[in-house]
Amino acid sequence: MREHRDPLQHHDANHLGDGRILYAALEPLTGSAAAAVRGGVPGSEADGTVWADTIREVDASGRELWSWRAAEHLDREEYALHPAYAREHWPLINSVAPLADGNILASLRSVSAVVVISRSTGEILWRSRPGSVAQHCRTRGRQHPAVRQRRVPARLRRPLLAGRRTRPDGRLGRLGVPRPRPRGLLRPFMGSAQRLPNGNTLVTDSPSGRLFEVTHEGYLCWEYVVPCFAPYREAAVRNLFPSEPNAVFRAYRYTQEELPWL
Repeated sequence: MREHRDPLQHHDANHLGDGRILYAALEPLTGSAAAAVRGGVPGSEADGTVWADTIREVDASGRELWSWRAAEHLDREEYALHPAYAREHWPLINSVAPLADGNILASLRSVSAVVVISRSTGEILWRSRPGSVAQHCRTRGRQHPAVRQRRVPARLRRPLLAGRRTRPDGRLGRLGVPRPRPRGLLRPFMGSAQRLPNGNTLVTDSPSGRLFEVTHEGYLCWEYVVPCFAPYREAAVRNLFPSEPNAVFRAYRYTQEELPWL
């Protein structure tokens, strides 16, 4: 057992199997740097500070191997905050993952974009078409692209967006009982999907604490609902979510060979 501590880490971290960890973190922007961030609710910065995203990779000893800064590589106009979001966090990376070619896939929630970042230069190699990501507000939304790339066929190596709407191919029903294809899995926030080597998809219905697996044809293989409910500790978060949720941010399925110590 080992641990790596970074008080500015948030939302997502990937253990890469050789001791390296790739994760999202923060840095503060103040003064003109904060003012340069576009969009959001005017004046909603806490003490005039905008917390900007970074991505960091460290080795087993915690030594930084690679880093990326949104403030250095993102165009402020092209990646403006949604007008309904507070300006305290830009662009809010809620998912980050390495690709097979070494580049980085990241989801930018508050600007409604999915991007591929060049590991060698830090530039944006590709971004989703503006307005095309799963909708949360009328024009833009939130998303969590979460597909494990390891041992997945090339034809399946694409992000599955499950922040608000997950649409498995085919029909969805009880095991062995097909039903008409639903219009989508509708959730206000959070969620993930993992394409499995056998072609099935593991879906995390985050707000409901529900995990389920469907086949390519849409049959429900199994499902599990987390039975543990608890209130949020932070007062500010409890004010937003006063109930006692069983929410699950993300779930992965592993083979026995991947977890030999169990």
